[in-house]
Amino acid sequence: MSGLHYSIRADKSYFLTLTVVDWIDIFSRKNHKLAIVDALEYCQLNKGLCIYAWCLMTNHLHLLVNSEQPFQLADVIRDFKKFTSKKIISQIINEPESRREWLLDRFKKAGEHNNKIKFYKFWQDGNHAIEIYSPKVTWQKIDYIHLNPVEEMVVANPEDYYFSSARNYAGLPHVLNVDCITRY
Repeated sequence: MSGLHYSIRADKSYFLTLTVVDWIDIFSRKNHKLAIVDALEYCQLNKGLCIYAWCLMTNHLHLLVNSEQPFQLADVIRDFKKFTSKKIISQIINEPESRREWLLDRFKKAGEHNNKIKFYKFWQDGNHAIEIYSPKVTWQKIDYIHLNPVEEMVVANPEDYYFSSARNYAGLPHVLNVDCITRY
């Protein structure tokens, strides 16, 4: 991904990339993917998160989002990352997971040099926030998000990927509601 990185401002929309530490392919498991979807939906319903596009890949999440007042987007994303980190670590510990020891070791090592981390660090620091400042940039980012699984050769067409808003834009059944934007 290229582009300038910005601090999140309350009145703007942003393209965000949230990445798992060490680019670990954790979202190859359905339970972890659904934990992300559930948390995004919670943030929409309870924290003012407006999602325009999203795609969950095996080790990162792309979002095109903003937040409704009085919620600050930076706070919503911070809370989302904190909650999903705890939830997925709990799933790794308590549900069937063939990579349990390896995953917990990697997440523990990732947090060892951070005084804020008590046990495990799941997400990398930062969100690689890029401010959306025009309709052209909006659609460049939406297309990038939706084409991500095509570029990775996971699916042939964006709308075939279940954990993406490409399905919403194509009018297909989807796992998460989004606020679709009309193409300029």
